[in-house]
Parts: sequence; C-alpha cells; structure tokens
Amino acid sequence: MIVRISTEGQYEVGDEHAHELNKLDNQAVAACEAADEAEFRQTFGRLLELVRANGRPVSNDDLVASDLILPPPDVSLEEATREFSGEGLIPG
Repeated sequence: MIVRISTEGQYEVGDEHAHELNKLDNQAVAACEAADEAEFRQTFGRLLELVRANGRPVSNDDLVASDLILPPPDVSLEEATREFSGEGLIPG
C-alpha cells in the first residue's frame, strides 16, 4: 500500500500494517466527531509514526499513485474533521 503524508512524501507500507492503520483511522474519526483535539493529536501522531516507522520511502523519481493520502502533520482539528469522517480515510 502506498501512503502519502501531505507535504512530506510517499511511503510503501506492507499489507501487514493495514489493520493497525484502519484502527487508528477509526480512532481519529471518533476523536474528530467528539471534537477532542488532544485525542486526535495523539491518534494522528501514532498514525503518522506507524507509516514513517514501517514504511519505505518512495523515491521522488518514482511516479506511483497513492492508495491513501494523509493530511499534513500540522492539520487543524477543523480541517481533519472534514477528512476524518464517516468511514474515515480507509473505508471498510
């Protein structure tokens, strides 16, 4: 799975991390729906760290479509609420 962190770059993340990505995505949705900025920051930080720690950076020379696009690390809660809603960034 190719994950883009906006303003940062793309990472190739193994399918074995899909469940944890989905779990954190769902937690971020719940934090946004509750307008709980502290919980959102913690959860989104864990999501970004999962991608960075377990993903292999994709070279800027490689043109690869992203399967998942995460907002930039400094996304506001208001902006995140528009993106982390319903099924979240990772459906199903």
